[in-house]
Amino acid sequence: MTRKRFVRSPVAFVCVVVSVCCLLVVIITVLKLPEVSVADSKMAFFRARRIKKGSEDEKTSQFGEMIIEMLPEDLAFTVFVPSERAFERDLGWNVNGSLTGDKFNNTHAILTRILGFSAVPRTISSVSVPSGEEICYDSLSGFSLYISKDSDGMLIVNRVRSERVDLRKGKIVVHVMDGVIMDAEFEQSVQPDYNEV
Repeated sequence: MTRKRFVRSPVAFVCVVVSVCCLLVVIITVLKLPEVSVADSKMAFFRARRIKKGSEDEKTSQFGEMIIEMLPEDLAFTVFVPSERAFERDLGWNVNGSLTGDKFNNTHAILTRILGFSAVPRTISSVSVPSGEEICYDSLSGFSLYISKDSDGMLIVNRVRSERVDLRKGKIVVHVMDGVIMDAEFEQSVQPDYNEV
């Protein structure tokens, strides 16, 4: 008899249905796993090399370290850091002259802009870039990065070839590039004046 009364009472029936639906939503929300993209699934078998202090093969330039330190290690980023030779060639910088006294703040401001052009808020390893294809991602500043892979497995980003790939610092993937990635307007503003004495 109680079962017939329960079915006949529309208020009780609606309350039970709503309660069951709410319970299902809570269970699904609690158990929901993060979404994994196709590119990230390839990362399961990939182990990147770690950046170690003192190892010449794995070391980035001091300017590169300053760029990497601007990013939080616990979030997934990919950064295309110029090599020491690229900083010297493209910007006319050296560690002894560009990080001293009054030049430090200017150098730090330019490195912040370079970070905006060369960092992507996701993990991009050389393994995740398909051979023979070009992929495009927006950097932190909205600058488009066109990434491809050459026959040696090195990445090419906006026509700048990498020297070393897949270095890690926390969740950050670091690719050391043989050039500075930046837009044309910023490039003109930071070109070294070789006529200065």
